[in-house]
Amino acid sequence: MRRLLTAAAAAIFLLGSGAPRAEAEPDPENVLVMELAHGTVEIEMLPELAPQHVERIRTLTRDGFYDGIVFHRVIDGFMAQTGDPTGTGMGGSDLPDLEAEFSRRHFQRGILGMARAQDPDSANSQFFIMLASAPNLNGQYTAWGQVLSGMEAVDAIKKGDRANNGMVDEPDRIERMRVLADID
Repeated sequence: MRRLLTAAAAAIFLLGSGAPRAEAEPDPENVLVMELAHGTVEIEMLPELAPQHVERIRTLTRDGFYDGIVFHRVIDGFMAQTGDPTGTGMGGSDLPDLEAEFSRRHFQRGILGMARAQDPDSANSQFFIMLASAPNLNGQYTAWGQVLSGMEAVDAIKKGDRANNGMVDEPDRIERMRVLADID
């Protein structure tokens, strides 16, 4: 099943991106499988951009940290944010915060970035998935992944009220998240 998912993800990405890829198939150690109520999302982690952040996401995923975590802040036409165990946007894991790993990667639809406080070196466990391009984030946040398939499931996540900074009442959640290499 793992090979089938990886091959399908690579094919969908290659067909949908319009851009050539150096690798035909992503490394299963660097692919996340996120199960949502609306479908499955496959995410390629990009350690060449943000090795510390990718390792943090991989570690927390393997620990089951993200299972059941809500998308507490979702702004239509912008992004969907998750990764806070308190659901308030103020929490994180028990691990120390990470230093920023800014890159030239543009924050466009399907890119994943680390959420943080005002301090650029305050990312911990929260991350967001871009619903649209946001050039104002370029070079200001750490980009660490990109959606390979399942963006329609991300688009279906319940949106919050823009007037309330996207905070969501009765939010959708990550049902389960795994590293593809760990799936039999």
